[in-house]
Amino acid sequence: MYQPAITGTGLFTPKEIITNDELVVAFNAYADRYNTENAQDITNGVLEAKAHSSSNFIVQASGIENRYVLDKKGILDPDRMYPRLRSRTDDEPSVMAEIALEACTQAIENAGKTPADVDAVICAASNMERAYPAIAIEIQKLLGIDGFAFDMNVACSSATFGIQAASDMIRTGTIRSAIVVNPEICSAHLEWRDRDCHFIFGDVCTAVLIERDELATGNHFVIKSTRCVTQFSNNIRNNNGYLRRARDEMEDRRDMQFMQNGRKVFKEVVPMVSNLILEHLKDENLAAEDLKRLWLHQANKSMNDFIGRKVLGRVPEPHEQPNILQDYANTSSAGSIIAFSKYSDNLNSGDIGIICSFGAGYSVGSVIVEYR
Repeated sequence: MYQPAITGTGLFTPKEIITNDELVVAFNAYADRYNTENAQDITNGVLEAKAHSSSNFIVQASGIENRYVLDKKGILDPDRMYPRLRSRTDDEPSVMAEIALEACTQAIENAGKTPADVDAVICAASNMERAYPAIAIEIQKLLGIDGFAFDMNVACSSATFGIQAASDMIRTGTIRSAIVVNPEICSAHLEWRDRDCHFIFGDVCTAVLIERDELATGNHFVIKSTRCVTQFSNNIRNNNGYLRRARDEMEDRRDMQFMQNGRKVFKEVVPMVSNLILEHLKDENLAAEDLKRLWLHQANKSMNDFIGRKVLGRVPEPHEQPNILQDYANTSSAGSIIAFSKYSDNLNSGDIGIICSFGAGYSVGSVIVEYR
């Protein structure tokens, strides 16, 4: 059996930023137009008027202040309200593979390795640009990696589930190393016309290189243990499956987008995450006070604050549970990895931390690491 370790991280951040104020201006313009165009139906009670959004509402509801996106103009156009990404020919790299290439290259170089040192690519994300051929295999080709690649989707938990899959293959000797990459183009499946969720997501891509501990050439994180759990729920859902075209009834674009019952999600997911982390620590003979860092999924500040208090038994210090949500918004599976990549270089040898992501499914993935 071999010991897996995270030896490198990579982060692709889009150049364009949308502030809450900019987003609110666009949304309110759309809401005003909708209310004017549907005034009669609203008056007759057939439709409900759309309420305005506000920056204060967004911050209080989520803790989000900004988000990075691949296309800002299309999202802020009240006549469109979703990104405009140009079509690619079959001979061009897909958008997901293109942003993944940058994050993967960073992770490989960060570990002091080359693509020749990598045996596998796992593309783990909440939505894939296409069903097949696998985005992971395209990334593999662009990087020039021998071996194999595959896609996996466990929504917001995809990164930690991917880390477990790679770690298990390394432990058994199937591979020496793997890249787990998370290209999250969340702006393309968010419903920007819905006040309850129009502020939630941003775009990004993260990557981690996982390899045998003995192959590490610098400071790294040994993966001591992983845990995953799932429990079916419809409270977070995307209905944009290929069978939509087989249905006779007409559906508008809203029906295929991200939808959630936020209150139920909070009530049901928070204890599920807290319990898994505490049980995971107990199984590894670790106590809450052994944790020096919690890199949690970046979906909602209140959720993270509650989980941190439950796990540690007190309010976490900012450095113990770093948040990137205010800058990046929710980036699905990539959120915990952004926090990890940005806030993992000031630990001491032997320090213990936990990477945890959670989301639709429900799904929760937990990874205990030790700095070396």
